[in-house]
Amino acid sequence: MSWLDRFFYALLVFVPAAVLANILHASPQTVFILSAIGIIPLAKLIGEATEEAAYHTGAAVGSLLNVTFGNATELIIGIFALRAGLIDVVKASIVGSILSNLLLVLGFAMLFGGWGRVQQKFNPTAAKTAGSTLLLAMVALIMPALFVQTHDSIPLMSDETLSVAVSVLLIVAYAGGLFFSLKTHQHLYVQDVGKYEPKWNLATSTAVLIGTTMVVAYLSELLVGSIEPLVEQFGWSQIFIGVIVLAIIGNAAEHASAVLVAMRDKMDLALQIAIGSATQIGMFVAPILVLLSLFFVKPMNLIFDFFELAALILSVLVVNSVVEDGESNWLEGLQLMVAYLIIAIAFFLHA
Repeated sequence: MSWLDRFFYALLVFVPAAVLANILHASPQTVFILSAIGIIPLAKLIGEATEEAAYHTGAAVGSLLNVTFGNATELIIGIFALRAGLIDVVKASIVGSILSNLLLVLGFAMLFGGWGRVQQKFNPTAAKTAGSTLLLAMVALIMPALFVQTHDSIPLMSDETLSVAVSVLLIVAYAGGLFFSLKTHQHLYVQDVGKYEPKWNLATSTAVLIGTTMVVAYLSELLVGSIEPLVEQFGWSQIFIGVIVLAIIGNAAEHASAVLVAMRDKMDLALQIAIGSATQIGMFVAPILVLLSLFFVKPMNLIFDFFELAALILSVLVVNSVVEDGESNWLEGLQLMVAYLIIAIAFFLHA
């Protein structure tokens, strides 16, 4: 077991601590912090269990598992936030997850992977394909906002209808991307990762996956229930909590995985983790949340704030510029991280 695995497993102590804090009616701030930290190792366990189960079930079922549970933490937190009527938090967490993966996760991976090396190489065709898919997601997220801004009077049903239509089309496009990477052009995404020896059998993997997902759901409910008291206590905006705090919580495990593989000079895999997760958020998680919100009192649309959209568009353009040559170095990683910090500060100060 690596030191990183031991670190994540040590964080599991925060899971019972969060449960106990809720039972003892501790302050909402305490419950929020304990729940947030407790979700981090559980997200890693979900990722490990998904990989283990995928190994035993084959490529087709394995890819379905990865789609379903690849961003399970963000999806679960989003569902509970929707149920609580915190639509702005859900939208902000979508934006934050994309920003975090593109700038922070990829930035750390390039920084630590490139340190001590002149450069690291990766497949530029696969990187450009991922970048173009992200641009498609940005177009889909921009159009509803433009639709609202260019009409004086818009019926509520028009917002919902457009958001639902865009969501369905995004899921179709995402499915096409999966077929491209897993079937017709899988040679672009294959990298030698060494012989993999599974740690768990299928039964154990399934049990861990189901059990961990249920615990994440419980902690997510505690986390979401503590957001409004946290806003009142510290004066943080719901947008900042969603864009920065919840996004970092949900992406912590992916962050560690991307950095580790980059340090082993496997940048293709690091890009798949970072850009692939951002793509899944924009083209699968966000549309799914829109469709699920139809079953709640307050449906969610895809009309994002222009400040959020500007941050997304600039981030996608910056990342596409960095990866287009098929090479990276530590300085580019540092620059991506600085870009993320600039955006984080802006969101913190943005009311």
